[in-house]
Amino acid sequence: MASDRVLVVIGRTRHKMVAAEIQEAAKRGTNFIELRLDYLARAIDFKRFTPHKQCPWVATLRRPNDGGRFPGSETERQTILRQAIVSGAFEWVDLETDIASTIPRFGKVKRIVSYHNLTETPGDLEGIYAGMLKQDADVYKIAVLAQSAEDVMRVVRLQQSAPKPTVAFCMGDIGQCSRFLALKYGAPWIYAAFNRERGIAPGLPCLDEFRTTYPIKSIDADTEIFGVIGDPVGHSLSPLLHNHIYKRAGLNALYLPFRVPRGTLPQTLEQYADIPVKGYSVTVPHKETAASIAHEKEETVTITGAANTLLRRPDGSFSAFNTDYPAIIETVKTHLEERTQDGPPVHLNQLSILILGAGGAARAVAFGLHSEGAQITIAGRTYEKAQKLAEEVKCKAVDWHARHAVSFDVLVNCTPVGMHPNVDEAPCHFSILKPGVTVFDTIYTPETTLLIREARLRGCFTITGVDMFVRQASRQIELFTGHVPDLDLMRQIVRKALSPLTRAFKEEEEDDDKPVQPMEEGEGPEE
Repeated sequence: MASDRVLVVIGRTRHKMVAAEIQEAAKRGTNFIELRLDYLARAIDFKRFTPHKQCPWVATLRRPNDGGRFPGSETERQTILRQAIVSGAFEWVDLETDIASTIPRFGKVKRIVSYHNLTETPGDLEGIYAGMLKQDADVYKIAVLAQSAEDVMRVVRLQQSAPKPTVAFCMGDIGQCSRFLALKYGAPWIYAAFNRERGIAPGLPCLDEFRTTYPIKSIDADTEIFGVIGDPVGHSLSPLLHNHIYKRAGLNALYLPFRVPRGTLPQTLEQYADIPVKGYSVTVPHKETAASIAHEKEETVTITGAANTLLRRPDGSFSAFNTDYPAIIETVKTHLEERTQDGPPVHLNQLSILILGAGGAARAVAFGLHSEGAQITIAGRTYEKAQKLAEEVKCKAVDWHARHAVSFDVLVNCTPVGMHPNVDEAPCHFSILKPGVTVFDTIYTPETTLLIREARLRGCFTITGVDMFVRQASRQIELFTGHVPDLDLMRQIVRKALSPLTRAFKEEEEDDDKPVQPMEEGEGPEE
């Protein structure tokens, strides 16, 4: 059965569709539902829902300034809320803090007193919460928009010190981590959208993410926190992959996405020290900054000037690692061995390599493959940056517009061109893709980018970003937890998630003998 730590939000404009989603939610084991009555386009009729009731319901009728859609007057809204309370259909009602004192408790219906702010985390939030605690409620809810890590931590600290049952979190992608951290610090539940397409609140996770990505049942005060920092991070499969491996290894650990805007990494790390986050994967645009702020650096970080992994030291400072560096070398060497297993071996020192891009990933590729003797040429969209990297590596750089004139045996795309959602883009003209050359795209979302697809059509050998992604993640997991994961299992997990036919792990496919299992059996729907 699905955990009652998940309050599933259903909001549709038609009564018929609300009833259908209630029924489907029941089939998927949902134990707790919030009905967003403000979404209904016509007069609300509770009786159309009650025949399908199989679990406790929360009645919510939200105003537009609180993120809702109710178009009527405040008098009409409060009348409907009173009707919901006395109807017998609902075990809970959500009342905003400014009206909670005007609507008295009735019967056994429990009360959520809530505060919403869709524009900011207000300076007097702590005072607002103190006032709410004086009101008659069974659970208190705080939902505010985060614009910085400081906002997130103010809300997390409020949750940590809550004297009564409270669900406090930040909306928006910067604050998404706080929704899960609330469970670690005692929140009775987390909110989740039943339907991914409804867009009910910014940053609201979808229920199926608790099957595919986040182990809701196991989060407690002792759960260790890890995560990925970048901007953006919404596309990252790192949370799915890491959390699967943690669960399989029996680790009480949770891996979260932390969106960190460019230029704010040092202060963000300082803020999140209070959680504390034990280790981070680092992605665009923070790899070079991560290297610069670490107190201890692995040799690969010193060589490349970039870090994709930060591990918290006992004194609170960080050790930096670059797991991309060995992952690149291992990926290309393995490809060459497989490609030449029936013929003479090909070594990296025999190859000329054209690297597209000059960012953190390109640094790892350039330094790593150059260390193996490959002849490197770098083409960056900003020539000065490409030239600077080439001088450090001691290789050649060319202007971006001259990249099509470079002869190569291996082409490596280290730009984000072609990454989801811009899947119809490619970083070069396809005329340079000659039969027999190797095309390596470090992008893994999607695995088969337009560049990879066109390379295969033209008789090229190809390497997708999945293998490199899995290899670097494997080393990160070992650094974070000491556990050495199975690479083949990791590839299966990633490719399953990337499948266009089924991104979730289907309930009907659950089998103890299969290598990929849901995050929590029976805890949410498949897609």
